[in-house]
Amino acid sequence: MKRLGEYLLFLHKMFSNRESFSTYFRLFFQECISIGINSIFLIGFVSLFVGAVIALQMAYNIVSPLLPKYIIGLATREMMILEMAPTLSAIVFAGKVGSQISGGIGTMRITEQIDALEVMGINSASYLVLPKILAGMIMLPFLCIMAGSLGIWGGWLATIFGNLSPTEDYIYGIQNTFIPFEIWFAIIKSFVFGFIVTSISAFKGYNVKGGALEVGLASTEAVTTSCIAILAADFILADTLLS
Repeated sequence: MKRLGEYLLFLHKMFSNRESFSTYFRLFFQECISIGINSIFLIGFVSLFVGAVIALQMAYNIVSPLLPKYIIGLATREMMILEMAPTLSAIVFAGKVGSQISGGIGTMRITEQIDALEVMGINSASYLVLPKILAGMIMLPFLCIMAGSLGIWGGWLATIFGNLSPTEDYIYGIQNTFIPFEIWFAIIKSFVFGFIVTSISAFKGYNVKGGALEVGLASTEAVTTSCIAILAADFILADTLLS
């Protein structure tokens, strides 16, 4: 409860006494490149193979001749859009970006750069953290959309090269009983996950004390805490939006 209170006070400090809009505008685009653009390859690579594995496992489990082949495409679509694309992307995002944010801010803390900003009259929490949070909340939904598309495409490649089902059946399965709200559900989840990862990672790095060893420990805590929070938020959002 103490750490939760410190986290809430940290968020309050971040949103109070903000700098000018032009300052955040420049920092925001820098963070979008650092956080989002530089994560495209990793998340895309993971999503492509996850979609392929889902298709392979679905084909393996279709043992009854009464089950149509288009179920492979339908199951791949549902699993990628509802769960794998937003949640798995957020976990990979936490491992790559969360450790980067925590390590960077933690290094600034132990080298007294944050103290220098405070002496200059700058709200260090707002100046350093707010652009990262905004960039994470904007870029992760785009990465989620990319992950879902690549995962479905990876499933199609698996069906083609594995001779699991005809392309027509796979495409029919993707289109069958499609609910457009599922796309918005994945985007909403990614939006929330982006806030969770960036804010928790920044909080861990901002409050680090000690030396280089403590910065490494803070980065580890940032990733593990973010993953736990992602899974908890995933359950709450699914229960709220899909029930």
